[in-house]
Amino acid sequence: MRSRDSLLRLNRFRVEDCRRQVADTDLMIQDLMRKHDDLDNHVKFEEQRTGVTDPNNVNYSMAAKSVRGRRDNILKTVGELRDQHEAMIERLKEAEADLRKVELLVEKETPTAKPHMPDLAGRMAAHALSR
Repeated sequence: MRSRDSLLRLNRFRVEDCRRQVADTDLMIQDLMRKHDDLDNHVKFEEQRTGVTDPNNVNYSMAAKSVRGRRDNILKTVGELRDQHEAMIERLKEAEADLRKVELLVEKETPTAKPHMPDLAGRMAAHALSR
């Protein structure tokens, strides 16, 4: 019985760990997208300030060029994180399925002690006889 309890705790830990990782990855993606939007606004501001929107133009702002590179790197990172996020969701589903199997196994092996409660008719008859 002890091994079943430890197996149950281990599976619960795995599920909670997967949930935490999914949530953390989701927060990272959201944070990076906010940074991407900020950098994108900065690029637009620089392009508007200088009046040059073509990165291949000699007069294109070096600040905009630098920020554009950072913004593009963030998009690559977000793409990789989204792939990892999907894989983590699949791992979470598998861990939850394993936990359900272990819970059913433990529930099946654990004898459930039902308190003896006579039915209503039996209780009424016993009460009538006791008078």
